[in-house]
Amino acid sequence: MEKDIFKRIEEASKPDFGQILTRSFEFVPKVWQVAIKHALLIAVIMVPLFLLIYIPFIAIYVEALDSGGRYYGPDYSTTAVVIYVIVVFILAFLGQLVTISVTSHFYRVLKNIDLGLNEDVGGYFDLLRQDFSKVFLLALATLGISLLAVSLCILPIYYVMVPLQLLVPLLTFNRELSVSEVLKAAFKLGNKHWIIVFGLVWLSSIIAQIGILICLVGIIFTAYFVHLTIYYYYKDTIGFDKN
Repeated sequence: MEKDIFKRIEEASKPDFGQILTRSFEFVPKVWQVAIKHALLIAVIMVPLFLLIYIPFIAIYVEALDSGGRYYGPDYSTTAVVIYVIVVFILAFLGQLVTISVTSHFYRVLKNIDLGLNEDVGGYFDLLRQDFSKVFLLALATLGISLLAVSLCILPIYYVMVPLQLLVPLLTFNRELSVSEVLKAAFKLGNKHWIIVFGLVWLSSIIAQIGILICLVGIIFTAYFVHLTIYYYYKDTIGFDKN
């Protein structure tokens, strides 16, 4: 028997692009502080991971400067390169796990504020702690889909970016779903109104870039604006009636 989530996707009405954007902007004054807290938490965790990844390059650059700009790099063995690539993959994957969990918490907070609820949203890492296997497999699937899309050139990247944006809210508000069901639902919901979601993500990305013009604090918040638009897309299509 097909699960309720897929029936709701089939019956979902077409959302209004303009209304989603309008409500997202109107929601900003209510959630900007929450967004900054979540973004800063991810930054605090991710910056050390990025440093660990780039420290070897920094060391090489410093060595080049010490040699007067003439770089004579060390003869790295194949084993060393393979080990470095594996370490980079592990660090990036750990960052993905943290990002999924923190973003899931943000969606739960958005729902509480938007609907005036007093539900327990738990901690930032509750999803990671309670459903580690699901988060692990979801992060692995996301990485695999992204790498496959990149290997197939540019167009597939634009296609998969839509369902990938829906993975976290679908898992957050439908914890009973398996990873395969979350992936299936994400592609089903994403394909239903692909142009609308793509437009929301594209405009949100432009808005995020505006944060660069208003210093670091600006980009810390605007980077989270895309989640507001995805939240309202989710709410206007399948909603929370059965959650």
